[in-house]
Amino acid sequence: MADNMVLQNIKMLDGTSVDIVIENRKIVSIALPGTAAGEKVIDYQNKAYVSSGWIDMHVHAFPEFDPYGDDIDEVGYKAGVTTIIDAGSTGADRIQDLADSSKKSKTNVFAFLNISRVGLERVDELSDLSLLNKEVLKQAVHEYKDFIVGLKARISSSVVGLNDIEPLKIARKFSKETDLPLMVHIGSGPPDIHDVLDLLEEGDVITHFLNGKKNNLFDDKGKPLPAFLKAMERGVHLDVGHGHASFSFQTAEQAKEYGIHFHTISTDIYRKNRQHGPVYSMANVLNKFLCLGYSLKEIIDAVTVDAAAWLNKPELGRIAIGDIANLTLFSVEDETIDLMDSDGEIRQAEQRITVKGVVVNGEYNTC
Repeated sequence: MADNMVLQNIKMLDGTSVDIVIENRKIVSIALPGTAAGEKVIDYQNKAYVSSGWIDMHVHAFPEFDPYGDDIDEVGYKAGVTTIIDAGSTGADRIQDLADSSKKSKTNVFAFLNISRVGLERVDELSDLSLLNKEVLKQAVHEYKDFIVGLKARISSSVVGLNDIEPLKIARKFSKETDLPLMVHIGSGPPDIHDVLDLLEEGDVITHFLNGKKNNLFDDKGKPLPAFLKAMERGVHLDVGHGHASFSFQTAEQAKEYGIHFHTISTDIYRKNRQHGPVYSMANVLNKFLCLGYSLKEIIDAVTVDAAAWLNKPELGRIAIGDIANLTLFSVEDETIDLMDSDGEIRQAEQRITVKGVVVNGEYNTC
């Protein structure tokens, strides 16, 4: 790779055109369009936007676990995503393997640690409370404190079995002892969604918040539950977490009607829903929010600025001289496409976001 590279004639989200010069992995200049020179010049001819590198807050990137596994770079930089957060694929028993794998990948990786020591080695990992071992978890958090950003608890009936809300109560205790927030997967009950919401605090993340299941965050008339509104007032973070079964156009429209805005858009991607849908890629998920009528800035902020803010890593959400270059380059094409949610409902969109290239830690890759 050239030591000095210019991304020429690219558009910022506000429509202004610039040249970005990258040298020794860092952004060294943001210049007027067509004015910068370098050893390698890639001219986008004002046909592509640039944002800070996309961040996916919810992926499953531990390929050994089936069905919820995939390769880091397949769901990362190859899809235009420079930073992924594995959402609890591994517990304390295998977090070292995930961390080691991340070091061999181009994509930046962080992780939510599953509160069950076995993680997604089994898909009912919270049905056996003996696997929720505090000391083993705390040791893993200590050893991988720069890698682990939170704790993951999948709180739906198929995962907790007969344990109802008890795993989340234990997760709350783990959270207090480690000073780490929770990412809580919501889905079919029991436990009842009200019991889940009552245990969530500022900085915790509800993922799958736009799911169309009966135990969701809206009542039968599509109105947000009072307990949901109170959780939002406490500072609970709303993450999309599309997945195979957790994003509904109808629920998303209800949320928009009542002014309930996502904080982050994530995919919950793994091999099956990447290859066969309905997720496919981060860009495909973002297309659904364009289709819902959100602005491009709102959508891109959700996978850059807002995700970086939750991670407390603002440098990942900006384009600034002196920072390591993590950038996503993409176009917005006028094209009619069909988009499917997790319930099989189809919407027709008039625009498509297409990834054109990505810079990960100063290295340029086409997509």
